Amino acid sequence: MMTTRNCQRSARTAAVFVTMGAALVLAAAPALADNVVDIAGVEPSNVGVNYSCDASAGVTRLQAMAGEPTAEQPAAAGNQNDLICDGAQHVATVPLAGANGEAPLQSGKVVQVRVALTGQDDVVISGQTKVLTLG
Repeated sequence: MMTTRNCQRSARTAAVFVTMGAALVLAAAPALADNVVDIAGVEPSNVGVNYSCDASAGVTRLQAMAGEPTAEQPAAAGNQNDLICDGAQHVATVPLAGANGEAPLQSGKVVQVRVALTGQDDVVISGQTKVLTLG
């Protein structure tokens, strides 16, 4: 009988620790969700982006570039400096301008798009790359 009680006590103790661990992971999830960027769509003249950033992350701007997936340099690039970093999700549009010597982006073409939340000296805080068809 003594063995049964110890076994039950161990099972209860383990259940308590598992529950506490799950609570810690769930409480930390919002903090882990900060500083995220997601490309929503791309047009020849702009990139639509969903983003969230924490005020303490040091995000200064959103940078985007687009071009053929196999190209050595982007055909267009742009910046958006008007960002809100409060931990909530926001939507931004990054205007694109043609890069030197590159042909303008055309609707229907497949392009690689790169977007990044950057801080001081253009250090990437969070970024994403997608291959999409221009709308």
